Amino acid sequence: TSVNSGKIAVNGVHLHYQRTGEGEHPVLLLPGMLGSGETDFVPQLKSLSKKLFTVVAWDPRGYGHSRPPDRDFPLDFFERDAKDAVDLMKALNFKKVSLLGWSDGGITALIAAAKYPSYISKMVIWGANAYVTDEDERIYQGIRDVSKWSEKARKPLEALYGYDYFAKTCEKWVDGIQQFKHLPDGNICRHLLPQVQCPTLIVHGEKDPLVPRFHADFIHKHVKGSRTRAFNTWWDCSIQLLCEDHLLRPEGPTQKLKFHQAPQKWLLRAAAVPPERLPWQIDLSTMRAAWCLREQQLRSEMPSPDSPRCLAGLHLMPEGKHNLHLRFANEFNKLAEDFLR
Repeated sequence: TSVNSGKIAVNGVHLHYQRTGEGEHPVLLLPGMLGSGETDFVPQLKSLSKKLFTVVAWDPRGYGHSRPPDRDFPLDFFERDAKDAVDLMKALNFKKVSLLGWSDGGITALIAAAKYPSYISKMVIWGANAYVTDEDERIYQGIRDVSKWSEKARKPLEALYGYDYFAKTCEKWVDGIQQFKHLPDGNICRHLLPQVQCPTLIVHGEKDPLVPRFHADFIHKHVKGSRTRAFNTWWDCSIQLLCEDHLLRPEGPTQKLKFHQAPQKWLLRAAAVPPERLPWQIDLSTMRAAWCLREQQLRSEMPSPDSPRCLAGLHLMPEGKHNLHLRFANEFNKLAEDFLR
């Protein structure tokens, strides 16, 4: 299916969007600072399942092809973007949508999910932060001068905007994001996180030079939907038990078997890993017995038989940087598809 583009009047501006796919599940891609669909989401527009999803990538007002107006940064610019994004999808006649938000787009997604909970099905965010710290301020000042950016990062935005608008808007963004540092606790949207109800997958690149790990941890801690684990079968539950951070010593029918402590990195991935790929030998009958010991504890997390597996949580990509969805597009797309489906 080809990628189509258009503009539609929303909240007094004409917003540009790209659209592809014929699936029943609408997904909105929300770009980062200075971003647009064409600069930020080429691998997602190309490769996310066209049968499962209808994918829309938008350009927030003042970005990409949603100009005029020029981009500005009042204190409520994230809230304004959240309303624009939701109203855009409503104008395109989608009854309910899921969100994939990168960086600033992740912040916008969090606000949209908190303020419009009945409209948001699921959400994937990466490179987002709910507040601004002294460390963040130092990082922002380091990207203020676009002439110091790498050519790879600078070139597509120069081509889209021209150097003058690109440079001027980046400086305005730095001033705009630093406004929040002067608010209590550097608050952007931390007060809204407990209001997010939808299942939420937080992805973090452990080599992200722009957004420190503690931001992902904070969002994970305060967004209830990112702390829900759902298991389809006793097998998934057993794998979860193996991955817990302690020794599991289940009593089998005729023997006692020791499972040694499993690496924590398997915690969020293990439910999707087939048995032949696991790095340890497993006796299935003993695993079944182990699971039964905690059946009552896990029952509250068990979905109905016809519900999809939910891999909500915090997923770490050891080699990922800020643009992990571009550098590791195949891995990211598979992760997002598995979560959304």
